[in-house]
Amino acid sequence: MSSRVEGRQPGRAAARGGVAVGLVCTLVLVGAGYVAWELRGIAAHRADGDPARGVYQQDPEKADRTASAVLDGIAREPTEPPADGGAFAAADAVDWRSGGWEPSDPLEARPAPAEPAVGALFSPGNDGDPDHHCSGVVVHSPLGDLVATAAHCVYGGGFRTNLAFAPGYRDGIAPYGVWVPTRIDVDPRWTADEDPDVDIAFLRLRRPGHPGQRLEDVTGATTIAFGTELPAPTRLVGYPNASEQPLDCRTTARPAGPTQVRLDCADVPNGTSGGPVLTDGHTLVGVIGGLDGGGDDETSYSIRFGDRVRALHERATRP
Repeated sequence: MSSRVEGRQPGRAAARGGVAVGLVCTLVLVGAGYVAWELRGIAAHRADGDPARGVYQQDPEKADRTASAVLDGIAREPTEPPADGGAFAAADAVDWRSGGWEPSDPLEARPAPAEPAVGALFSPGNDGDPDHHCSGVVVHSPLGDLVATAAHCVYGGGFRTNLAFAPGYRDGIAPYGVWVPTRIDVDPRWTADEDPDVDIAFLRLRRPGHPGQRLEDVTGATTIAFGTELPAPTRLVGYPNASEQPLDCRTTARPAGPTQVRLDCADVPNGTSGGPVLTDGHTLVGVIGGLDGGGDDETSYSIRFGDRVRALHERATRP
């Protein structure tokens, strides 16, 4: 997940005397230059937007440049899209309806086929992240242009201006195109102090060069549910930032206090933040994120989709 903190060994430099101290000082000087360069890259891809409301209207020219950057050597679009667009995880939905759902055994994430409505979230440029740093999922909306992800994937010291979404991404191919935000909505509590209880964002997207095309018509969409009773059988899906295909895991969503959902499953790494937590095969009940930046090597988290998420969703889908 994009913000998970890796474990660190205790420092031992003090036991090595002056040589170690000199080496550390040299590394600090070199590292300072690198950090300054990286910070400049990050600042170049941030905008204030309207933090009091938690809204950013994307600059169309910046968005178009981002799409071009993704398509210029990171991913490519096929001449013809696959014929399976518009259906979401149909086989998985059948398992749920027939009562055949079972948790993953062992309870570990494994590589999975790409799905049209789940994709990788890219942020090209010198912003300190890999090419695709998070995940997202298409959500049904009146205008057919909505994606859900984690707030920490799109806002940190400002709204990211270099975002692009590739639904169904696999092995350098964006089979359903590269889409960029027209607007980003997060809860104002996230822009104020990055409250982990509101780690959710909604993005409205368009596809440069294809005016009038609706994302949902191309990929299909999940439906969103609020106040889902827990525990519940779920499936989480996401794109590790070091992998060119998604992974998934079937597990049981359990309450972790009044505002968070716990999802026990090992080997869900960085990059999966923002990926969907699904029940009934196609119903979105969470996105990977929330507590501890989304979790650790054994457990993932999502915020609970209650009244605050409902209100944010209604705002994001308002024409």
